[in-house]
Amino acid sequence: MKKHKIADVIKGSIAEELEIEAGDLLVRINDEEILDYFDYEFFVRDDYLEMLIEKPDGEEWLLEVDKDPEEEMGLVFESDLMDGYRSCANRCIFCFIDQMPPGLRDNLYFKDDDSRLSFLHGNYVTLTNMSDRDIDRIIRFHMSPIYISFQTTNPELRCKMLGNRFAGEALKKVDRLNEAGIEMNGQIVLCKGVNDGAELEHTIQDLSCFAPNLRSVSVVPVGLTKFRQNLYPLKPFEKWDAEAVIDLIENWQRRMVAKYGYHFIHASDEFYLLAGRELPEGERYDGYLQYENGVGMLRSLLDDFEEAYEIIRGTAGEESYVNQRTVSIATGLLAYPTIRELADRLTALYPALTVHVYPIRNDFFGESITVTGLLTGKDIIEQLSGRELGEGLFLSETLAREDGKLLDDVSLSDIETALQVPVDIVKSNGMDFIEKLTGEKTDE
Repeated sequence: MKKHKIADVIKGSIAEELEIEAGDLLVRINDEEILDYFDYEFFVRDDYLEMLIEKPDGEEWLLEVDKDPEEEMGLVFESDLMDGYRSCANRCIFCFIDQMPPGLRDNLYFKDDDSRLSFLHGNYVTLTNMSDRDIDRIIRFHMSPIYISFQTTNPELRCKMLGNRFAGEALKKVDRLNEAGIEMNGQIVLCKGVNDGAELEHTIQDLSCFAPNLRSVSVVPVGLTKFRQNLYPLKPFEKWDAEAVIDLIENWQRRMVAKYGYHFIHASDEFYLLAGRELPEGERYDGYLQYENGVGMLRSLLDDFEEAYEIIRGTAGEESYVNQRTVSIATGLLAYPTIRELADRLTALYPALTVHVYPIRNDFFGESITVTGLLTGKDIIEQLSGRELGEGLFLSETLAREDGKLLDDVSLSDIETALQVPVDIVKSNGMDFIEKLTGEKTDE
């Protein structure tokens, strides 16, 4: 039987009133074994529960709790999941972690395929790590949404792409989730010559049958680094490839809107920029369900900037003014044209403002990796050394992790020291972009 060590008790909580302490063990709730965080969250939502606690000396307390269903108990456990993380059992031909160089922090090499992280953090899972018991529990608790990495609905091709002979069979779990009304979001990592073209058409056709429970599916191009020695030979998408992908997806969008009232399938921003196509309007992203997957991120920024721009232009009136100021922004190649456009509009409104926008080439992973979030501190330092940076350098919030470090463990303070300029983070919203660059707070 699993017992879960309590790391802390929140002050003023029910748990503190019951004299539960750090170091105690949670044994059972309502005579049910607690496997992990999801069991705990499900059972603790009752308005009456019996909680079995074991003290460090082995004494057991059976505590009766009357509470509002939404009222928190106030227990903090040693890990988010109250259990170990499940690592990936696949050998995907497109796996980004297999393409990473040695020498990075250990946690960057961990391949997770844990369905619980899908519900907690929106991580995509392949379903190959999930047992029938896992599916039963999702249905029993009616947990939603789950994020599924499909790649293809062709069972044989899915086995090949995931390097797992059970990968095709795992797709049957989607049928059970759909029948139970579990909300899902999907992802297709598109590999040129593998699951694109007719295979992509077939996959979208199959997945459309899961609408409306399947709320969205993103199609993103495979990321290819320069560290692909001895891996499956994959090629980058070209302009005409991206055009074909967009045409196929937009055709399906029209069909899905007519039938279900939402667009269902979405191409990532990268496909639109590669094809030289204008980004879709904001309403075509169905509430930006795939935002974290690079779908609609740039359109959201453009629209948010437009709204903020109208506010400051109305505030400034005929006397648009900021103090003489020069600043700089470093961005990935993919977002560079968009960031340059926004900076130019801002400097046109404020003639005393100069903004240098520097596209950073990804020498660390290779030039085919163009997203800002995968830039390293070393590349930023090397490519901006000796450049005009002005009073401050601004970086996207997608770059810095929780510990303030970039992928290569270079910190923001390291960049400041190397470039001799203050470094700050810009959030992905228009007003923060404007306020950070102008150095002025705006009263809305």
